[in-house]
Amino acid sequence: MGNSIIARAEHRLYIDNKRRKLKNKSPSIIANNCNGGTIAHDLGLQFNSPLVNAGMYAEYYIKFLRDIEHYFNQQLKRIEDDKDGWFVAQCDDIQILLGHTKTYEESLANWERRKKRFNPDNMFILFCDKMGCTYDQIAEFDSLPYAHKVIFTHKPYPEFKSAYYMKGFENEGEVGVLSDWKPGFLKRRYLDDFDYVAFLNGEIYNFSRE
Repeated sequence: MGNSIIARAEHRLYIDNKRRKLKNKSPSIIANNCNGGTIAHDLGLQFNSPLVNAGMYAEYYIKFLRDIEHYFNQQLKRIEDDKDGWFVAQCDDIQILLGHTKTYEESLANWERRKKRFNPDNMFILFCDKMGCTYDQIAEFDSLPYAHKVIFTHKPYPEFKSAYYMKGFENEGEVGVLSDWKPGFLKRRYLDDFDYVAFLNGEIYNFSRE
């Protein structure tokens, strides 16, 4: 990843251009890892989803997506056994990972505050084929009745309309950390391979890639 003065200046222009193109200034981005928060941060958006700085294993995420309103109406209960620096909270029959804070109380406060901003009428859903994700879960995600959804996959799945193939992870069995910087002179995240501005603008997006 380039870190020269020129590369940083170019990246600033790159981000500014994305922000200018973004028409939808208040999306609620739902994701089961840091991808949603990274996109919102790069675009200078307010965090309108409690799932910023939170995550879920694929099994729980699919359950959550089946009835988002139900789970948002549940009280979170902390589980004492933290995992890899994340606070684990029970939410009815699923578990949610809360992180990027020093205390559970801070994470819970973020969750409650951002939940109040959530707008189901301006919702955009991200998923990826990791966190234990199976083929059947990709298929179920693809069938969920949401207008704006995408799952990032490590190989092509032409049978699924919502699958977007992220190149470079074919030998790893799942996509990598898409918020990481790619190698090269220009500062680009793996996420930048996907036109998330067009996605958030609600424009028709062709997920198929050769």
